[in-house]
Amino acid sequence: MTMHCAVSSTSSPSTSPSKIQVKKAKILIVDDDRDITNSFSLCLEDSGLFEVDTYNDSVEALSSFEANSYDLVLLDIKMPKLNGFQLCDKMKEIDDKVKVCFISAFDKDSPEVKDLVPSLGIECYIPKPIQVKDLINKLEVELLR
Repeated sequence: MTMHCAVSSTSSPSTSPSKIQVKKAKILIVDDDRDITNSFSLCLEDSGLFEVDTYNDSVEALSSFEANSYDLVLLDIKMPKLNGFQLCDKMKEIDDKVKVCFISAFDKDSPEVKDLVPSLGIECYIPKPIQVKDLINKLEVELLR
């Protein structure tokens, strides 16, 4: 997977004393594809808007997850051990206010997704592949919701 991080500013916040430091949103990405987590993490952090943690194992992600740790969690749907819906349910048991977006190459209305959890209402769904600027825009919208 090739992803170009074409999001940059002309000056970094640390080089301009007149700019107010804005708190970066803390994002957790869980996807069994290491290329996805690496690409998303690099691009989101390069934007200067996000601080990102990643896991490629859903069980490891759950064992490290703590309430009030993240502003938003991005979960792949189809993963070994715990799929994204199962992981979401378990994370919500720990932090019922956590915001979750599902990321997947499957259409959210596809049989593959509906077979995993037919009754789940998906509020935030991000299709793969996605351009970096579109991902950032979607995350900003979800963070404000």
